[in-house]
Amino acid sequence: MTKVCAIFGGSRGIGKAVAQLLTWKGYHLAIIARNLEVAQTTVSHLGAGHMALSCDVSMEQEVQNTLEEVEKNLGHVNYLVNAAGVNRDGLLLRTTSEDMVSQINTNLLGTMLTCKAAVKCMLKHQGGAIVNIGSVVGLKGNSGQSVYSASKAGLVGFSRSLAKEVARRKIRVNMVAPGFVHTEMTAHLKEDQLKKTIPLGRFGEPHEIAQAVVFLLESPYITGLHSKTWCCIILR
Repeated sequence: MTKVCAIFGGSRGIGKAVAQLLTWKGYHLAIIARNLEVAQTTVSHLGAGHMALSCDVSMEQEVQNTLEEVEKNLGHVNYLVNAAGVNRDGLLLRTTSEDMVSQINTNLLGTMLTCKAAVKCMLKHQGGAIVNIGSVVGLKGNSGQSVYSASKAGLVGFSRSLAKEVARRKIRVNMVAPGFVHTEMTAHLKEDQLKKTIPLGRFGEPHEIAQAVVFLLESPYITGLHSKTWCCIILR
């Protein structure tokens, strides 16, 4: 069976690392990002059998159209990874409503919409697997990231609930919530100070998180896994 995975936010960071690992394992990938040019660049380094698309995950019809395009060109979507995310650090009193909406729409609503569209595809073909990328701050909070933390905390309840809704239809849903990882989103952080709070004494690397994501995609008897098992103990 052809293994087709749609990766939203697959053009950089953790999503890109997941794409690189899945390519090595023989998947056909749809790299989906807001910036089509960046997505195309990522695909150009993956080899043949993949495609790049642009999508605003907060727009339901756009998400639906994107996955229909993937099915048309690559085949039915067996796997979905949600790695798209935005962060606007700042104290709540200094956070604009626009920044609040932006983070909620991308990090939470966007994942809900991509899952809804993907589940429709998976139901037709009796099975599939979804992995959502959260954050450790969605479990324990963090000063200056109240909105971002709220959006990622919402993913915990959403992922657990969706897993229960679709398990009998042979669709699995899990979530990974990394701590500090070397990506563009964390480039501005003071790493020397933060490393002292991490048991392993260093930031994670995207390819290390990708291993956890791929493990969950391919584990036939794991669904509804709470990310704390992976990331608060092992990765964080």
